[in-house]
Amino acid sequence: MGTIERIERDEGNVHYTLSSDITNELKIDQSLAHNGVCLTVVAIDNNQYTVTAIQETLDKTALQKWSVGDKINLERAMRLGDRLDGHLVQGHVDEVATCTHIEDQNGSWLFRFKYNEHSKNITIEKGSICVNGTSLTVVGSEGHAFGVAIIPYTYKHTVFNQLQVGHLVNIEFDMVGKYIAKMR
Repeated sequence: MGTIERIERDEGNVHYTLSSDITNELKIDQSLAHNGVCLTVVAIDNNQYTVTAIQETLDKTALQKWSVGDKINLERAMRLGDRLDGHLVQGHVDEVATCTHIEDQNGSWLFRFKYNEHSKNITIEKGSICVNGTSLTVVGSEGHAFGVAIIPYTYKHTVFNQLQVGHLVNIEFDMVGKYIAKMR
């Protein structure tokens, strides 16, 4: 995870400066997913780095809700030939969803989300979904709502431990499901 240290508006763009334990491994021009949003590193200064979001990104994601001090899920790009854990995630957010329910299940958690009822995106039971950059399995897919079950490790090491009902999250739907929906 990273922490937002500074947010600067520059005409239609927004520059986010973050600190992270992985900053020393980053390079300028490198892509890095931030809560599931693929952003390019444009500057590095000691343990902080900066990425820029253009208006298109701001319009389609929950980045505009970010504040200084927020913790953000970070995920580096996969190297070709590396082992694939989870499902294929591109860092291309399809839309935002709202957290509608959080249930403590005695050691794990169930989170429910609702997305635009006019959306053509789909979820299926036991299918894949990416929530704020975390690859997960769908539980309770119904209409334009779905749930995800979170184990203690994921809860501790991602922003799920800060998520509250009403918060917006970035959603990337399963790539295979998007192709199937497009063909219909």
